[in-house]
Amino acid sequence: MARSVWKGPFVDGYLLKKAETARASGRNDVIKIWSRRSTILPQFVGLVFGVYNGHKFLPVQVSENMVGHKFGEFSPTRTFNGHAADKKVKRG
Repeated sequence: MARSVWKGPFVDGYLLKKAETARASGRNDVIKIWSRRSTILPQFVGLVFGVYNGHKFLPVQVSENMVGHKFGEFSPTRTFNGHAADKKVKRG
């Protein structure tokens, strides 16, 4: 279920501060964040965020198509290695 319109998008306060300082400095450093629940805003476009997936920080280059989505959507937490081998089927 989506967040109500009158509340606006949710973004952690520290994330806005980090993005402002990164844009003001002009450097292209990775901004490490733990807030997977935060919504991507238009002022984040062009910045690189390191989104924590529980194991490591995955770099996410924010583009215009990502605005309105959550950071967690671009940093998967689980890796799928395939199903267990079926013993009946012989591959070869």
